[in-house]
This record gives sequence, structure tokens and C-alpha cells, in this order.
Amino acid sequence: MAGLYLHIPFCESRCIYCGFYSTTMQGIKADYVDALCHELTLRGEELPCPIHTIYIGGGTPSCLSLALVKQLLTVVRRVAPEAKEMTMEMNPDDVEDSYIEGIRALGVNRVSMGVQTFDNERLRWMGRRHTAEEAIGAVERLRKHGMDNVSIDLIYGFPGQRVDDWEEDLNKALMLDVEHLSAYALSIEEGTPLHRMWTEGRLEETDEEVSIKMFERLITRMEEAGYEHYEISNFAKKGRRSRHNSSYWTGEPYIGLGAAAHSYDGKRSRKWNVSDVRSYITEIAQDRLPSEGEWLTDVQLFNERLMLSLRTKEGVDKGALMALGGEERYERCRRKVEQLMAKGLLTEDDTAWRLTKEAIFVSDMIIEQLFEED
Repeated sequence: MAGLYLHIPFCESRCIYCGFYSTTMQGIKADYVDALCHELTLRGEELPCPIHTIYIGGGTPSCLSLALVKQLLTVVRRVAPEAKEMTMEMNPDDVEDSYIEGIRALGVNRVSMGVQTFDNERLRWMGRRHTAEEAIGAVERLRKHGMDNVSIDLIYGFPGQRVDDWEEDLNKALMLDVEHLSAYALSIEEGTPLHRMWTEGRLEETDEEVSIKMFERLITRMEEAGYEHYEISNFAKKGRRSRHNSSYWTGEPYIGLGAAAHSYDGKRSRKWNVSDVRSYITEIAQDRLPSEGEWLTDVQLFNERLMLSLRTKEGVDKGALMALGGEERYERCRRKVEQLMAKGLLTEDDTAWRLTKEAIFVSDMIIEQLFEED
């Protein structure tokens, strides 16, 4: 299931926690979309075929005018006519009736919306532009205009947040009856305002035991509501997994267009574009691809397959892992797995190794223990 990712790095303001590349410059959006369309032409021979999914992420893609979205997707559809899923990230305050009608007419059939919390005080603290009431209204407007595949993001583990506060967020999210929900523990990314607050001693991290209780509550509530916990941070109604993101976890090829976007050929080659909008526009205008790349080693491929697969409900396919890493590397890994199974952190059946429910919250630590060294 090959995918196409389009990065729209523009934001009206930056949230204090966000570590993704973005810019608040607004006057170069048209030039940027021109560059995106031209990059697609320049990289035509790299495109995996057929492309099954399209994902417009950011930044804030919904800050583009409908005219610019139409310009971009008209070009994209020429190279990806068979794409069945087209996702667009939106901010709740951008979800207006005319905009929804416009993007639906252009083929967008899935919306991913950053709600983050239904607590207005925490939304202001994060620098979000919307309110809880606007987020609820945005989902209602999407439904009114026939958008039947909606995903929302939530964050937990705020300073001072109690388990009961998180429960209230979950209650409101479940009342919206969306098809998909992603939930992430608040993380402190280097280079963000949140990180500066932490280094200056102005931020108290949430106690790990409280975060674990929140995560456990999340799993319980979502499963009780009929959602499938198909990846560590992701829950979906039956048949509503994110097809695009699933391709990342299964090692499928994808191509990323735009500043800071990454690409992977499904074999060994990974590339990424320069994380600078102006440089990106300038280079593309001169028919140059502003990218770097790397050729993954056998060990890197083995470790990535472990890391990505263990995040999923299906776990690591043992046969595929042996074919990828060879018998000697596989056996070393198997011995480590047996030690972790004895601690109740992994399970296995005839075909796969999987994280236990108790191990999901500390998955990074477990996966690191399984890694091979170069």
C-alpha cells in the first residue's frame, strides 16, 4: 500500500509542545504550493505505483485556501488516480461549511483533527487557537457535510492533570463517536517552548505512575466502546484503521513532498528534504531536489522492522524477521525475547511476537533491549 505524503508547514501560531517543522510565515503559501507541484514532476520516476493513500499533513494544511488545495490536488490526482484514502489534517477553527464542501469535492474523504483536550485552560496553555466547544462543533459540521471518516488527536499527561480529568476528555471524545482516535502522552521535544520551560524549571512533569494509569484508562475505555487498539497510540472502529499510517508500520514505500518531508523506497533508501521553506522553494524553482539521504544497513533494517512491527496489534512476523536478518541475528533476538517473555512483557504464537498489555507503556525500553548493534 504505497503512500504519498504532502507536508504543509504553515501555522498561524506555534503550539508550545510541537517538534514538527513549521513556520508562521504566511505570504509564501502560493509559492510553496507551486514548488510542491513542481517537486512532484521532478520526482515522477520515484513514485511508487500504484499509490493507495494520500496524506496532507503539517503544520496546518487547513490554513491553505481552497484555491491552493485545488491546485495541489489536481496535480496529485493525475499521478495517484487509484488512491482510495485521502486524509487532510485540519484545525477545529478552520472547519467551516464551505471549506468542508470544497475539500470533499476535491476527493478528501478522511479528516484528522488535532483536538488535544477538551479543557479550555489547557488549550490556551498549549497555544491552541480553538476551544473545546469549537472542536465539538467542528465534528458536527463534518458530519453534516457527509464526512464519515473522522479522526481526532488527544494528549494526556499535562502538568497537574488528574486521571479524572483525562476521563472527562475521554467521555467527550467518545460522545463524538468518531471513527478513529490517536492519543499521545505529552512529550518534551528539544527546541520547543515546552523544552525551554522544562530546562528553566518552570515545568513539572507528570508522575509516570499517573501517566500509566491514564494510558490504562484509555485502553479500557476505547476497547469497551468497540474500538480496535491496532497500534500503541491508535484506536479505530472496525475497518477504519488509518491506511496511510499503517503503511509506515508495515514497511511499505512512501514518498514525501515538501520541506522536511521524508521518503522511503520500501527497501533500503531513505530521503528527506531540507527543513527550510525558503530554501526548499528556491531549490525546486531551479530544478534541484533539496534533499539528503541514506542507505540503510542490514542492522538498521532489522531494528526498524522490530521497532515498527512491535508497535502494532499484529506484532513481529517471526518468519519475515528471520528472512530479513538471517538465522544468527534472529536467534540472538529470540533469546532476548524469551527473557522478556519470562517477565511478562512479550507473548508469542506460531507466527509472531507481541507486546503484552502491561508492556505497551514501556515499549520503547523493551524494543531498545531487542536491538542489534552495528
